[in-house]
Amino acid sequence: MRRDPRACIWDAHEAANRVAEFIADATEHEYQRNALLRSAVERQLEILGEALGPTEKLDPALAREIPQLRSAVDLRNMLIHGYAKVDNRIVWNTACRDIPIMAKDLEHLLSRLGKP
Repeated sequence: MRRDPRACIWDAHEAANRVAEFIADATEHEYQRNALLRSAVERQLEILGEALGPTEKLDPALAREIPQLRSAVDLRNMLIHGYAKVDNRIVWNTACRDIPIMAKDLEHLLSRLGKP
């Protein structure tokens, strides 16, 4: 059965919202020192990239409407396969700067496309 690309976008949006929730009251210093928080954020970023990856194949035109899609998938791959190379500062900056923008972009897409 073919997966609905809207479901992929919904999953990614949920993961982006969780990242924002997890870091809402944290500072970068707290993030650096808290292995549980880092793990939670990294897991949601993995889910986000995993959710968006199939969108490229399911609906290439829709995937092109998500400017950060390739970066999210690449970050997922780095987190999954290159764990020894994870730079906590890059993950923190991504969570603080890029994920809120992506969450809004995904929310707009979902409002236009409808929920899955």
